[in-house]
Parts: sequence; C-alpha cells; structure tokens
Amino acid sequence: MPLLHPSLPPHRLLVVRQCRLIAPPVHPPSRLSVRSAAAAAPVAHEVCALPFPPDRASHHRELAAAVASVERACRLCVDVRASMLVGDEKILEKNDQTHVTIADFGVQALISFELQQLFPSIPLVAEEDSAFIRSSNAADSKSNTLVESISSFFTKHVNNNGPPLTHDDVLRAIDRGGKDAVSFDSNPATYWLLDPIDGTKGFLKGEDSLYVVGLALVVDGKLAVGVMGCPNLAETTVGDTEDESIAACPGHGILMVSHVGCGTWSRPMSAEISQLTTAPDVWKRCSVDPCSVAQMARFCIVDSHTWDMMPLSAHFSSTMDESEPRDENKILLQNSCGGSLSKYLLVACGRMSVFILLARAEKLLKAWDHAVGVICVEEAGGQTCDWSGKPLDFGADLTGHRIIYPSGGVLATNGALHDKLVEMVSANYKNSNVE
Repeated sequence: MPLLHPSLPPHRLLVVRQCRLIAPPVHPPSRLSVRSAAAAAPVAHEVCALPFPPDRASHHRELAAAVASVERACRLCVDVRASMLVGDEKILEKNDQTHVTIADFGVQALISFELQQLFPSIPLVAEEDSAFIRSSNAADSKSNTLVESISSFFTKHVNNNGPPLTHDDVLRAIDRGGKDAVSFDSNPATYWLLDPIDGTKGFLKGEDSLYVVGLALVVDGKLAVGVMGCPNLAETTVGDTEDESIAACPGHGILMVSHVGCGTWSRPMSAEISQLTTAPDVWKRCSVDPCSVAQMARFCIVDSHTWDMMPLSAHFSSTMDESEPRDENKILLQNSCGGSLSKYLLVACGRMSVFILLARAEKLLKAWDHAVGVICVEEAGGQTCDWSGKPLDFGADLTGHRIIYPSGGVLATNGALHDKLVEMVSANYKNSNVE
C-alpha cells in the first residue's frame, strides 16, 4: 500500500454522483461498554489551555485534546473550501442523494486518529464510514484520486508523531466511527460523538453560510464535554449584544467549548494550525440571552422547515423583518444558513433565544447533530427537551447510540422562555399540520 502523498495538489478532488454503498464492512463489530476514560497512550500531543483549571473539571484532559483536534479539523475544512474555489465542482453525492465532501471524510479521519492515540479505549460514534469511498474505488479506476485527496488534507493537518500513514490507515481511522465499528451493551457507556461537518450544504455554499465541526464526550451515558468549531462565524458577534449581525464572516471563526459544571466558553480560532491558542485569558464566558417575552425573542428553525410546520404557529405568526412592528401575536424568525449545531451555538452565545426543530417521521434524527449543541446550551444557562418536555435521550438507540427519538421534535431555549414554550408546544404539536 503506498504511503500518503503530502504534496498532492489539493484541487485533485473527484466528483462522484449517486454511487451505491456496496462494500462490506471492513471490521467486524465489537461489543463495548466503556464506563470511564482509561489511561491514555504515551503519545506526544499538544493541547489547548482551557478557561478553567483541571481541579474543577474531571474531564479537563479529554476536553483540551478535543479542542486541539477540532481546531485542526476546522483548518482542514478551510483548506478544502479554498481548493473548491479554484477548480471544478467537488460535491460528492451518496446513494441517498445526501451530500458529503472531502472535508467530511478528512475531518472524521483526523479527529478519530488523534483521539485514538490519546484515548484508545474510548470508542467513537460518527457520521461517515469508508464504504462510500471503497465502493467508488470499485466502480471507477480513476477514483483513487478521492482517497489521495482525503489523505493529502489529512496528512497536512493531523498531529502524527509516528511513522507515515498509508491510505488504508486513513480509511481505518474513518471507519473507527462508522456504524459497524462498535455495538454497546445495556450499561451506560463512555464514547465520543462526532459530526465532522454539520451543515454540509452551508459549507458548499461558501462564505455566507455557517457550518460546524461538532464533538461531544458522553460519560456513563451523560453528556460531559463538547466542542464546536465554526470557521465562518466572527468571534466579535458572539455575546456582543450591540452587534445584531449573525452573518458568516469568512477567515475568522470561533471555538465553543463546554464542560459539565464549568459553563460554556468561546474564543477566536487561531490564525494558523501551528499557533493553537494556549492562553486561558482569551476565552469569553457564553450566556444565553435573558429575554422572557416571546415577541421580543429571536427564533430560528432549520432551512428545510417553515414556521407553519411548528406547533407554536398556532399561537404566533412570524416575520423575518426586524423593522416590522410586532405585537404579542407575532415573533421574529431570523435566518442563519447552516445546520442544527449552528442554531444551538447561536442560542448558547445569546444571538438567538429559541431553536425549534420538527422530527419528521421519514427522517431519523442523528445523535451527533444534537449532543454537543445540547451541552453547550445547557451550560450557558439554557434548556433543551423534546416537544413533550422530556430530556433528549442519547441512549435510546440501545446498541448503536446513533439515533435519538424525541417526541415531536427538539426545543432549545434561553431558559427564561422555556416553561411557557414547552406548555404551548406540548399542547399543540399533535395537531400540527405536518406533511
């Protein structure tokens, strides 16, 4: 197997359309119930300083390592996005017509590899696997370019102090988070949850859209830490109540971190991979907004939904025009192009008051689309639940921990509005006109 080619031009990315996932699983599943983080392997790995000391945070080491990996992963995304501007369209389309990019695979490989070096006994649950890549290779003799491209970006950004890695090493790193990599038993487990890129459509649209690299650690079945990297969001808009803009700001970017009992914090993303921030005083404490009046609050929904699909539409009409007068029957619906995690991020930093999501019957909700967002909102002072008012259950998928099954949908609020909105939503969602 050839070694990676770090000098491979980044524009050599392959366009693949409607390939079928026909490759068999690479590794047999194993049954795990990891109850705590085992001692890490003796691998050199720089970590970032956090805004709170280790004696206040039982998972300080895991969070610090996660921050470093997510920041490197965000730089990989920026590099891939820049390469897409100088070549042909580089959108990959899986057999279910969902989009995936070189960056999705590269991010998953990078974070998987780095976490395995430090915490080899903690399994990873993530969105992608290499079946799509391997089936592409089988279908097209030229598609080795896809693996080479992923490997090129991976090699440039990964922290690897060991021997050079092969293409198979990269594919194995991706598969460590795949659906066939691990099966859990009935005991509460410890594991990582990764969304390599939440908001791939936004990533493809470019500079005016938000996308997030999201990583959470679940310990004994409970959310313990979370990291979100948003390369297109300017740090100056986070927690700045005088700046009403939530537009993307390319070339800036923020990191948001959360540890149970220690709050949610954000800082600017470092300018270069080699300049990972180590000063704890660059962090800013994040807090949800204090708004307690619905018509004065900012609401957000995902791009594929409309307000009339929400049970709250029985109580409030909506407007997207901030200058339009509002009364007790009208709310402000703000648009921010991006996935679910970007909505949680904006609630956690006080830019939005409420995020509401409908769980459609034909589309399963993935745990990695919500886990890190939930802990960031809650540690910032907000609240999350399903439409019946119950907490989201990340262990409901008993063996895979990949799917969540909220009743009706998801509600994330600033806390001040929570009880009132839960009462409205739970009373009306069964009667909502859901297609």
